[in-house]
Amino acid sequence: MYEDIIKQFKDLENQLSDQSVLTDQKKLREVSKKHNDLKYVIGLILELQKKQTELKQSEEMTKNESDQELLKITKDEIAELKQQIEKLTNEIETELHPADPNDKKNIIMEIRAGTGGDESALFAAEIFRLYSHYAEKQGWKLKILYSNRIGIGGFKEIIFSVEGKDVYGNLKYEAGTHRVQRVPETEKAGRVHTSAITVVVMPEAEETDLEIKSNDIRIDTYCSSGPGGQSVNTTYSAIRITHLPTGLVVTCQDEKSQHQNKEKALQILRSRLLAKAEEEKRIRESAQRKEQVGAGDRSDKIRTYNFPQDRFTDHRIKQNWHGLARIMDGDIADIIAELKKAAK
Repeated sequence: MYEDIIKQFKDLENQLSDQSVLTDQKKLREVSKKHNDLKYVIGLILELQKKQTELKQSEEMTKNESDQELLKITKDEIAELKQQIEKLTNEIETELHPADPNDKKNIIMEIRAGTGGDESALFAAEIFRLYSHYAEKQGWKLKILYSNRIGIGGFKEIIFSVEGKDVYGNLKYEAGTHRVQRVPETEKAGRVHTSAITVVVMPEAEETDLEIKSNDIRIDTYCSSGPGGQSVNTTYSAIRITHLPTGLVVTCQDEKSQHQNKEKALQILRSRLLAKAEEEKRIRESAQRKEQVGAGDRSDKIRTYNFPQDRFTDHRIKQNWHGLARIMDGDIADIIAELKKAAK
């Protein structure tokens, strides 16, 4: 049982020591990802095989055991082993055949300021920090792909990738409009303001998932600029890619190299196109990007962060948490667990 999976894992390990794979960055990333994806389930399979061997040995012992006390102990061990085997088998099957195949994918997340001007942009930066800290706690790797900063430290928009185990399966629940209620630092009268940001979560599309034809895109280059329009780069390293069939536009200027900006822009475009295709495929379920974005309006919300009352509310499951300082520091595992439970 599961011999094919074990063989596949061994083949991947052999490829990781193959010089032709090691010198091909694209192939190396592909093989490494598959290897990492299988590593956890292989551990479960090896544990299952160990328990199955122990069960077989215990069952053999009962055939020749005359001591009633030892016989009872052995039968109790058999019952316990059967429970462990069933649990491991279910976990392996869930890992190999998840309800949503995208759950195991890496993601691209987009955070945009909505209603509320500078206060909204500042909150977008704080939500980015929240996800950065959560990703760090999970041992995931986060990389900024594009950012549009404002002078006082916020983001009008920030796009980043997160790589690791079951990233989409955990973060897909973050998609939607997040509303914040608090007294902004710039507010002299001490009045509570309400602002909103939007969060989009897309499973990362790899080149094998979706091919972008060169004649379907137009690539423009320009000089990148910093907050307030100040020039930060005098070379034409910033990239704007327009996908002609859909009209989707992606810009990227965070890297100094034109080639790196182009790669990042294509990565974002590929994921947006995949999300768009899935949205069209499952339009009746309202499952993808347009539904996630909403209008960025205060009333169109999945979450409210109420600072005066130190209260965090998820409106989808009608549940509250207190301790916003802890939550804003990335401690959201219990919230995600409740959302997963509700989804099931």
